[in-house]
Parts: sequence; C-alpha cells; structure tokens
Amino acid sequence: MLNTLWLGFFVTAAIAALAQWLIGGNAQIFAAMVEALFAMAKLSVEVMVLLFGTLTLWLGFLRVAEKAGIVNALARWLAPLFARLMPGVPRGHPALGLMTLNFAANALGLDNAATPMGLKAMRALQELNPQPDTATNAQILFLVLNASSLTLLPVTIFMYRMQQGAPDPTLVFLPILLATSASTLVGLLSVAMVQRLPLFSPVVLAYLLPVALALAGFMALLATLSAAALAQLSSLLGNLTLFALVLLFVVVGAWRKVAVYEAFIEGAREGFDVAKGLLPYLVAMLCAVGVFRASGALGYVLGAIRWCVQVLGMDARFVDALPTALVKPFSGSAARAMLIETMQSQGVDSFAALVAATIQGSTETTFYVLAVYFGAVGIQRARHAVACALLAELSGVVAAIVVCYRFFG
Repeated sequence: MLNTLWLGFFVTAAIAALAQWLIGGNAQIFAAMVEALFAMAKLSVEVMVLLFGTLTLWLGFLRVAEKAGIVNALARWLAPLFARLMPGVPRGHPALGLMTLNFAANALGLDNAATPMGLKAMRALQELNPQPDTATNAQILFLVLNASSLTLLPVTIFMYRMQQGAPDPTLVFLPILLATSASTLVGLLSVAMVQRLPLFSPVVLAYLLPVALALAGFMALLATLSAAALAQLSSLLGNLTLFALVLLFVVVGAWRKVAVYEAFIEGAREGFDVAKGLLPYLVAMLCAVGVFRASGALGYVLGAIRWCVQVLGMDARFVDALPTALVKPFSGSAARAMLIETMQSQGVDSFAALVAATIQGSTETTFYVLAVYFGAVGIQRARHAVACALLAELSGVVAAIVVCYRFFG
C-alpha cells in the first residue's frame, strides 16, 4: 500500500506538470519540482535532528517510569477493567502489561516507540487465539483502541511545531486532547456494540463514568472561555503536564531506589535506535509530497474539494489541512510530511496548520496499523476491526476540525 501511495505521488505530479507545460505554457514547472525535491531532502535532515532528541528524551523517561513500577501499577489498576472488556485474557497475563505500555507510549505521543510494544502485545494475545488466522475479540478491541490514537500528550506534534518556529509549540494541546477523546470514545463504543461488551456493568462504569463526567465538565468550562483564553489555557496545561510527568517519573524512580540516570540512558539508547531508522522513510515521503505540491497536483485536488465545500455554503479554510487527513489512514510518514509541508507553505500558526496538527495528533494510520499488527501474527480475517477503526478515524478528523474552529476560528 505504501509503495502504491508513494508511486502515486510521483505519477500524479508528472501528469499535472505535463498539463501545466503543454496546456498552460509553464516551462518552469519542472525546475520548481526539482528544487522542491532537494529542498524537502534538506528539510528531512533538519526534522530528524530534533526527532533524534525528542525520541531519545522521552524513551529515556519512559524507561525510568517502567523501572519505577509506574507502568506495572497502572496495569494492576486497569486489570479489573480489562477483565470486563477482554474476558478472554486471563488476569495477570503478560499481554495486559504490554498493552498498558503501548497505551502509555501512545498517550505520550511516542508513535514509533508504541509500535514495538504493540507488536509484543499482539503476539501475546495471539497465544490465546484458538483460530490463529482469525482476529479474536480482544485483539480487535486492542487494535481499534490503538488505531483511535488515544494521545494525551502529543510531544511529537509539539516537536514538529517547534522545529518550524512556532512561538508556542503546545498551543494545540487542548484541541488534540478533545479530538482524540472523541475518536477513542467512538472506537470503544463501536466495538462494544458489535461484541456486546458490558459497558454498563458497575466495574466498567466505575472506570469510564468519572472520566466521561470530568471530560464533559471540562468541555463545558471551555465553552465559556474566549478564543484567546482557550489558547492561553492550552499552552499552560500543555507545558504543565509535560513537566509534571517528567518530575513524576524521576521522583517516583528515586523513591523506589531506581538508578534513574542509568535507566534513562538505557531507554535513551533505544530511542536513538528507533529514531535513526526513520530518516529514509521521512526523506522518501517528504520528497514525494514536495514534488506533488510543486507540480500543482495538490492544488487541483484541494481546489475541487474547496469548490464543493463552498457550494454547500460552508467555510472552506479547513480544506488546506485535509492532505494530512487524507493520507493519515495509509501512512504516518506521509501524514507527517503533509503536516510539515502545510506548516511551511501556510505558516506554522495558520488556521490550516493548526487543524492539520490537531488531525495528526488525534488520528492514526489505520490501514498501516491493521497491516502491521495483524500481519505480524498471521491474522487474515480481521472481522469488524476495519469498520470500527475507520469510524474512529473519521470521528477524529471531524472532531479536530470542529474543535479548531472553536479554538482558532
């Protein structure tokens, strides 16, 4: 699928460029495409420098949290909930701890760190699978929740915004939190309806109801604030949450007599190894997206969508953010490339760039996750996983657009 998507960018760009040359008489279009090719290659390296630091930093702190017992404590605390939502997984099974690690990495916005943990969790769940070629209910729920992108602290989005010169990288903290909550809620409800999960059992309600009420109350409070106050609150909470987590990991680790420095270095080495493997993918996708825009092909696609939106009498400013949403289900690297390209072409704090950043932080690479996670364990029959995951994806995109109009519109 990635091969087709990548090839499609270049083929479509070539067709659009030929049309501009032969019909529009624009003989400079090919020079612009070549210039974009090398400019995006340079940008890829610049982005990777900061990505090295970000992944190294956060995987180091996550290893401190793991050795301090914070992750295991969270797994024990979630065990009664998992017992109701995944009755096929025995209490104390290794899959529960691995899923918790995966959710923790996703919550911190560490997409690339979450994948290895998620694959381990899927293999552990496969050990309980009586039909190895067919996804179990537990595997489907885990995958859909994973694909719903439950991101509480999108540090990679902050990193991309900082790299592009945003004066306040955490400005999109609250919009992403609200949009990702919507996608996760829809993903959970859709799976629960198909699998007839006991969402209204006392144990499940004891976990989910306080969260839902707190989120509803928080949204009601946000509705009373002006756009300027919302932006200020988002910045404050984003930075406060970020530093509070760092402090929590280090202090609890020291209290538990963990050698926090050594643990951090151990995790940081893993982050460095993860990061260095991303450069070829980032170069490939950013260059393809750069050529796609320089050829005028992206402008044609967005122009057609914008015309349809205007015919319906709607505001069309969000259309410039849609490239990120359109490619996100297929490829995380392509979506990152689209996000960075939107920030560069529209401005890092433009409305389109803010919507694109919120979409990137509240949606997931659905088809990629399905292919990698199920492919790793030989699942051929996904059952209702695809429909539920795509519904969650769509909910995240719609919620991101609506929330951004409230915050920045």
